[in-house]
Amino acid sequence: MELKRTVKFEADRDPEFARWISHTVGGERIRHCLQCGLCSGKCPLSLYMDYTPRRLMHLSREGFKEEVLGSSSIWLCTACYACMVNCPKSINVTHLLYALKQRAIEERRYPRRFAIPVMARQFSDMVRGSGRITESWLILRVFLRTSIWRLLGMSGLGLKLLRTGRMPIKRERIQRRAEMEKLLDSVAATRKELAI
Repeated sequence: MELKRTVKFEADRDPEFARWISHTVGGERIRHCLQCGLCSGKCPLSLYMDYTPRRLMHLSREGFKEEVLGSSSIWLCTACYACMVNCPKSINVTHLLYALKQRAIEERRYPRRFAIPVMARQFSDMVRGSGRITESWLILRVFLRTSIWRLLGMSGLGLKLLRTGRMPIKRERIQRRAEMEKLLDSVAATRKELAI
């Protein structure tokens, strides 16, 4: 994999994004980052990232929004917390990556056929619509949007799971869904207020 090595210019910065990241949960200490690289050294997936965690922290705090939200690195984080445990400045790198994922989803800035952001969006939509998820429907919706050929290739496994009752067809729903929707709207409104 070829690493992106480009010169960054002041005009490419988004000061609002830099302000947002420093006011995000976990981002309050991002300005204390020493750029020591321990987060990248401990990350089991940094070899596969276009930007390592250390580089993402630097780009984020400086406001390079396009590079950060367009990066595949934020989607590769497994939330193992190795970066946070080893950070000498106690920066919540994992929490920041979650915030970046959420922002990328909100702004629809993610690789279109990349399953992780599609699954996050579908999961959220299912919870909002019925109060819970039905795994079989979640899998179906994700594969229809990312890789229909892989879905067809797994049809044999799907049929076996259906026959044994391990993959229900009936969608699960909670009662009083309107209350759940109100709760989710309240959380979203609070998040927007905190971001301002």
